[in-house]
Amino acid sequence: MKEKREKRLNSEFQREIYDILKNKIKNPDITEMFSITEVDVTNDLKHAKVYLSVYSTDQEKKDKTYAAIVNSAKAVRSELGKIMRIRTVPELHFITDDSIDYGNKIDKILSTFTYSEDNGEE
Repeated sequence: MKEKREKRLNSEFQREIYDILKNKIKNPDITEMFSITEVDVTNDLKHAKVYLSVYSTDQEKKDKTYAAIVNSAKAVRSELGKIMRIRTVPELHFITDDSIDYGNKIDKILSTFTYSEDNGEE
């Protein structure tokens, strides 16, 4: 039963944090597209790891957007307290999620290999 509650809470936090950052936090430094890929809340609801991907071809803009989101953590937590009906709102710890970049790198490597139907057999 606890696992189901944790999954539901993680999913709800993920949705709400994205919505708050996208619609309620008015930070001009958040210029690039981003995604909250996962949220992992501890059992006692004191801390939450928020996995964040920022999509940009310009590394400087990407870093600036990430920093702006990290600096907005207290404001996001405050908004979460107003929205969610839980006793304790966790402290948010943003972590860079580079899994999409890693996946693209692997795809690029795999695309260099060729596949033949006969597999060398005659």
